Amino acid sequence: MKLHCTRRDLADALALATAATAQRSSLPILQNVALHAEGETLTIIGCDGELWAERKIAANVVEPGSISVQAGLFNQYVSTLPDGDVELAVDQTQLVVNSTHSEWRLLAFPPSEVHRIPDVAPKSELTLPFSELVEAIDSVAFAVADDGSRPILTGVFLNYDGNNLTLVATDTHRLAVRKILKDGMGSDVTAIVPHKAMKLFKHLPFSGDDPVTVRFDDTRLSIDAGDAQVVSQLLEGTYPNWERVVPQESTRSWVVERSEMLENVRRALLLAKDSAYRVRFRGNGEEILISARSDEKGEAKETVVAVLKNGELEIAFNGRYVVDALSAMKVDGVRVEMTEAARPAVFRPVDGGEQAYCVIMPMALG
Repeated sequence: MKLHCTRRDLADALALATAATAQRSSLPILQNVALHAEGETLTIIGCDGELWAERKIAANVVEPGSISVQAGLFNQYVSTLPDGDVELAVDQTQLVVNSTHSEWRLLAFPPSEVHRIPDVAPKSELTLPFSELVEAIDSVAFAVADDGSRPILTGVFLNYDGNNLTLVATDTHRLAVRKILKDGMGSDVTAIVPHKAMKLFKHLPFSGDDPVTVRFDDTRLSIDAGDAQVVSQLLEGTYPNWERVVPQESTRSWVVERSEMLENVRRALLLAKDSAYRVRFRGNGEEILISARSDEKGEAKETVVAVLKNGELEIAFNGRYVVDALSAMKVDGVRVEMTEAARPAVFRPVDGGEQAYCVIMPMALG
């Protein structure tokens, strides 16, 4: 195999394919990307056994061929090269990469069948603008569980009933919900999409309001972006009844400026690390007192101007969860709805709070 391509195209393709590979695996081949050169195209594919990502780029192929190479190092190296022409050539068991004033030789391996992207025979599909898809993913992905003891919670629950698209994520300590009220987006769908696949969607070569179609069969989904494609296994199982977690009423509320509260909580977290990230919030008059304490380092107190409705309450949250929720809400004002210090609170945008919100379980005041 021998070819020439641009560094920028190669870097973009590698970034997408590498994101689908396994960081650690008992099968080293799943940490590799496969390269196939033929005609005027270089195809790069990454796979972790459950997720596949493919990107095709234009190339001047002198000698066709196929190899695989360790993804992480190859991706990091190409990302640091200056823009310009890059030559890739196979020399026995090495991939030789030549660029301006740089030559690297990376161990190369025969390609594997694991990098063959499976077919998806769609039974249902959804189409929505790329910017809307990315915004919806960002508004819930922070709440996905990273604990493999409950695999079903490591994905995003997705449901479309012909009128409403709902995305939900939870790690049992918090729950994030995003609803898009729109008919005509496609056929009815219920699926649990792995978080890793959701993150990968954002790196597909779409922009702005480009329409994105996600196709589903019983076990997989696929997105085709022309010169790029992603296929992912869906998570199997029944998602918890998340609606039971959402409080149906509240007796107290705080309305605050999102950016101000976000900055204050971030500062308090500098000390809260030593107390399981516990941050206290106390409504008083026309402000909220935010505090954190470390027995070894000191105490932090911050105040945020707020509009309180029956809001004379002290409650504690994991400050990281509050930061995540506020960071995901791209709005000016946030309303925090509560009942008592031992009951979950709901963080919502002041406007449109029924379409995007986060439920956070409180911590003991300590």
